[in-house]
Amino acid sequence: MRLGYATARDGGTAVDEENLDKLQADYKKAVEDWIAAIRKEEELASVDHSVADLDAWEEAGFEEHKLQREVIYRKKLYEDALREDLFGF
Repeated sequence: MRLGYATARDGGTAVDEENLDKLQADYKKAVEDWIAAIRKEEELASVDHSVADLDAWEEAGFEEHKLQREVIYRKKLYEDALREDLFGF
């Protein structure tokens, strides 16, 4: 969706549509992976009270945090490409 003002694309773009689509898809996949990790961590929080269960829950928390950082990274890549495309910087 274009907002009715001149964009970098109007004068020649540095970012092509295919690249934007890929960055967007990568971001969406990272979000879906993160959501799955959150759900796994939540499931593990509802199990029996044992050392093994605590260890699995803690590991799931580490994985969730790692995937959250991946989402932040993918979002930044996508936002930067959009800025380049829309504003030329």
